[in-house]
Amino acid sequence: MKTKNSENILLKAAYDKALKLAKSHYENFPVVSFLIPGNLKKHIAIIYWFARTADDIADESELSEGLKLEKLNELELNLNKSLRKDAVNEYFLALVHTIKKCNLTVKYFSDLLCAFKQDVIKSRYKNYDELLSYCQHSANPVGRLILELFEIKDDNAYKYSDDICTALQLTNFLQDTMIDYKKGRIYYPQSEMKKFDFTEKSFEEKENNHNFKQLVKFSVDRVQSLFDNGKNLLPMLKGRLKTEIGWTVSGGEEILEQVRKNDYDVINNRPKLSKFKMISIIMKSGFNY
Repeated sequence: MKTKNSENILLKAAYDKALKLAKSHYENFPVVSFLIPGNLKKHIAIIYWFARTADDIADESELSEGLKLEKLNELELNLNKSLRKDAVNEYFLALVHTIKKCNLTVKYFSDLLCAFKQDVIKSRYKNYDELLSYCQHSANPVGRLILELFEIKDDNAYKYSDDICTALQLTNFLQDTMIDYKKGRIYYPQSEMKKFDFTEKSFEEKENNHNFKQLVKFSVDRVQSLFDNGKNLLPMLKGRLKTEIGWTVSGGEEILEQVRKNDYDVINNRPKLSKFKMISIIMKSGFNY
């Protein structure tokens, strides 16, 4: 039988491991930045552990499609089991503790798993609406969970947060164009590739022709519009969260700017933020937001 003390020891160990994991991965910006209040860092880290675990399963090249889905279903089953009764391991103990303590919406975790399952079985998107539906599950829940951690539950805030998160996801697709292609995935809508007369074969040949530049420019302009609308969230925030979100938006916009400077060649030039650029963005964000 677990004692309260032993449970606290397990909780601390799980949170510590999750924090170490979050700090070890590059995600354009540190997952747990210095701007996050100390009392929330462990909660963000354990949410990251959950998403990272699912993402790693979906991207595991040595696993079959069926086994990936089996493991993702098991992850979801373990979450539901842990919410109903005793946690299946220390990580789920910490995740359930975070969900309950911070009054988080469980559906958002299910939405994330839905997106990772989709990554396993779906590698092409017919149109922009399909892509937006994917972002609704893969990206938007993260922004909403962050707002909930800061005790913000507001429909307008959710709407603007969704715009920012969708923009960040689409920016990441632009950034990782060739990484995704090598995994067998293309996140450019097929209808838009057809519109700009760009075929999949050009990815294989690494051909950054005029048609592809026009496709990327069209995508960049649309993502910028999402960022512009999402910035309406910032006046609704305050303190460190406002700076953190402003910093994140600026980082995404900097990736877009690099794409523009590289003449929209995301096939041969992967945009990436240097540490110097990160520091510069942090400083500007502190004053601008």
